[in-house]
Amino acid sequence: MKPPKHIVSAATVVMDETNTMLLIKGPKRGWEMPGGQVEEGEPLKEAAIRETKEECGLDIEITRYCGVFQNVNHSICNHLFVGRPSGGQLKTTSEALEVGFFPIEEALKMITWGNFRQRVEYCLDEKIQPFCVSF
Repeated sequence: MKPPKHIVSAATVVMDETNTMLLIKGPKRGWEMPGGQVEEGEPLKEAAIRETKEECGLDIEITRYCGVFQNVNHSICNHLFVGRPSGGQLKTTSEALEVGFFPIEEALKMITWGNFRQRVEYCLDEKIQPFCVSF
């Protein structure tokens, strides 16, 4: 199968009722928000919901679209959302070796891969939304 010319992905900053943030620890990038590639014919919001469920067992409700980070050199558009838990059971998977809810300041320190911390910070700042960041 020929790889896609462009990759579209969706990720969600999931905040619970105590204002703590869900992070998953992936095998390659360390701590990050749940998300992944949008399947052909799949709406962005549905992809964000599906990816969270697949990666950590949690059902979520999307509460806000935040914006997009575009990696121009790799032809990747990552659409970002904010959501909240609505059911399911938090669990580890092959894509999430560790999972948990963390206070925002602690969570931001845990995210070290590329510009993933910046993505979360932009999602938490409604004043700059919607954003469109190209790099």
